[in-house]
Amino acid sequence: MKLLTFSKRLLIAVILAGAACTNSIAQTATHTFALGDSTFLLDGKPLQMISGEMHCTRIPRAYWRDRMKMAKAMGLNTIGTYVFWNAHEPTPGKYDFTGNNDIAEFVRIAKEEGLWVVMRPSPYVCAEWEFGGYPWWLLKDKTLKVRSTDPKFLEPYRKYMMELGKQLTPLLVNHGGNILMVQIENEYGSYPGANKEYLEINRKIFVEAGFDCTLFTCDPPGALPKGYLPGYLPAVNGLDDPAKVKAIINKYHDGKGPYYIAEWYPGWFDSWGGKHATRDANGPAEKLDKVLAAGISINMYMFHGGTTRDFMNGANMSTRSPYEPQTSSYDYDAPLDESGNPTDKFIKFREVIAKYLPAGITLPMIPAKKKSMAINGIKLTAAAPLFDNLGKPVISEKPLCFEDLDQGYGFVLYRTTLKNNNGGLLKIIQMRDFATIYLNGKRIGDMDRSKKQDSLILAAAPAGATLDILVENNGRINFGQFLTDNRQGITEKVVLNNEELLGWKMYKFPFLNTKGLKFVANDKLSDQPAIYKGTFNVTDAEDTYLDMRGFGKGFVFLNGHNLGKYWQKGPQQTIYIPAGWLKKTANEIFVFDELKADHKTISTLDTPILSQLASK
Repeated sequence: MKLLTFSKRLLIAVILAGAACTNSIAQTATHTFALGDSTFLLDGKPLQMISGEMHCTRIPRAYWRDRMKMAKAMGLNTIGTYVFWNAHEPTPGKYDFTGNNDIAEFVRIAKEEGLWVVMRPSPYVCAEWEFGGYPWWLLKDKTLKVRSTDPKFLEPYRKYMMELGKQLTPLLVNHGGNILMVQIENEYGSYPGANKEYLEINRKIFVEAGFDCTLFTCDPPGALPKGYLPGYLPAVNGLDDPAKVKAIINKYHDGKGPYYIAEWYPGWFDSWGGKHATRDANGPAEKLDKVLAAGISINMYMFHGGTTRDFMNGANMSTRSPYEPQTSSYDYDAPLDESGNPTDKFIKFREVIAKYLPAGITLPMIPAKKKSMAINGIKLTAAAPLFDNLGKPVISEKPLCFEDLDQGYGFVLYRTTLKNNNGGLLKIIQMRDFATIYLNGKRIGDMDRSKKQDSLILAAAPAGATLDILVENNGRINFGQFLTDNRQGITEKVVLNNEELLGWKMYKFPFLNTKGLKFVANDKLSDQPAIYKGTFNVTDAEDTYLDMRGFGKGFVFLNGHNLGKYWQKGPQQTIYIPAGWLKKTANEIFVFDELKADHKTISTLDTPILSQLASK
């Protein structure tokens, strides 16, 4: 190799410096984004957003970039995303924008991958997320009304938005970032009592927080008249007929566009006890083709759902439908499945989108499918029986709900002593949401809000018998008129033969982690809830799925991560383990089961089971 002369080295250094400078300018360039009469305008030129929804909290941080590369490979140019208030302010005044909650980094990675972002940070998100995204601690004041002009609600909401603004406003397109526009409320027209005064308060709070950009609302067609704010773009949800989309936006936006479908549903979510939602790819692909041909911008909900971990699943309920908690898997039958692999929808949507790419643009290759593995017979060698880990109780004459106990999620064990030697009808008034009942340590029955079960017959018991009621928050309601009625646990009282039971001890089990539990050798345990512990090694870490078919109901921790819930009723029978959360040695697993006992092993599968309902 010949040595370069000083002049040549200097020339190369100048070129490289110039290239670096050019790249820096490109990364910080300020763009203009505006609403045209029929299309969005980026730097004065028409932009058709082909967007897909993803949520940073539902995807392991290490996989954010991977999922965005998959979005680019399908042909998306934009990511739509919610922001979950309860994830970012778990306790009042303490904000968390780190780790999997680092929404700003999520946006920055999208920019590095060449993707625009539509940001949806409304304090209410729905999203099959606990309490629709509101933090549970708002319910500690039972008179407070969320999603209203109640000052007790508006004050913490405003404070949170000021903090969120610090994270996101530097990333707006007009500040050199890639956030094109921001949603100020979410399907508000569907909410009972919707009014323009509250929408205007939202708008002012967003502007005060620094969101000096294009703002919009979104609603289903029937709710749009109540949910839009005059003068701002009224996007439409759940409609994919181009003529109807244009007609309704024209009607409420001064006879013009641009035309944006903020939520288009090529798939759907699952609820415990219901069938796994699936849709054939061909029909949605045809609809997508027609929408894009009409020049309409679209955001598919979801492009990649991921997993609702911890205790963050929500629930639906209406006057016509019972309480229905949602599964931890948020696979959503989306183009990209729960583990980030392309589905048939991905391939067919990619073929459609390729027809509408700008001249000279080709789609990148689809990244290779991720490997998966199965692990047989992980030994569960120790157990922590719940009744042996009670801790210090809270004592009250009447039972206290979760919020009055200063607890948001998990379980509370309610204990009292029966005074009389009798039995009869045991009834819990307003129990939320699932309870197992014990008499002198032996389980005698369950109560399930989703089945409208709130009572059972208690056989004659001796005076002085111990009555235990273990109550689980199965997910606060995230949509509709019952959003404000979301307190958890025993929210009123317990009666036996119409006589109120008093003198309660309450033991709190928020299960924020597994620290402090007392474990014993996993011999045959009595019929009570327990956490089972095991360790295992892997040669190569690959995605895998815990097989929960032999278990009852509970949740799983792996290496400090709460992986989510399982329930024998299905349809979800597995729990996804991302490869990135596995170690080669000493992986530690904790499995809590409130319905079945004496577990000795657990295994994993190389494919998920998301569509298997338990036999009746």
